[in-house]
Amino acid sequence: MAGKGEVAEEAAQGSNDAPPYLSSFTHTPFYCEENVYFLCKKLCMLGIADEKGADLFVVFISNEERKIPMWYQKASKQTDGLVIWDYHVICIQSQKSEQGIPHYMVWDLDSSLPCPLPLNEYFGKAILAPFALDPTYNRLFRVVHAPSFLQWFASDRSHMKDPLGNWVSPPPMYKPVVAEDGTKNNLDEYIRMSDADVVTGKEASTAGVYSNKFGVVISEMMLEDFFSQIQH
Repeated sequence: MAGKGEVAEEAAQGSNDAPPYLSSFTHTPFYCEENVYFLCKKLCMLGIADEKGADLFVVFISNEERKIPMWYQKASKQTDGLVIWDYHVICIQSQKSEQGIPHYMVWDLDSSLPCPLPLNEYFGKAILAPFALDPTYNRLFRVVHAPSFLQWFASDRSHMKDPLGNWVSPPPMYKPVVAEDGTKNNLDEYIRMSDADVVTGKEASTAGVYSNKFGVVISEMMLEDFFSQIQH
């Protein structure tokens, strides 16, 4: 996402009827990966999620061309909220109904849709194109288990500087996120993905999301079924 979407330089403000707890989440426009990092921590701290984030999954959306359409984005100036990002990051939370049936909620602080929103509704509005997409814009999804993401993610924000070293968009006021092992920047490892990276087979994909440091890459058509197969 960063500041490199084909949009205005400043994000629009959210709706006035947003749940009051949303205002407590750290949010800097165009730094969605850091916003999700702190969102996961806050959800755990508030008791909205498991204390270690076991029910949270961080999802990077991009493709080889780094051109992905997303609808209902606050940063858009179009009526349908369309933005072409280089990448975007959301959080998906696994929840269970009173009957013990799992369902999945999407947290996207950059969306004008209600937050959180059931995955099928979010998919149908923010991701599913209302028209046939050029293959250039086919989206891929890197799904990372939140505990792993919170341990290993790091960003020095260098991707947000132009060739002259100027900020494309103002950075957060807090210090850059450093991984537990001291790594200062591995953001591109999460963003970089191609069709060749897409996992095949139910067992490989669902097991890999827990065992692989950078999660697994799935296709757009696999997204909803993938989460219905996850066990934790």
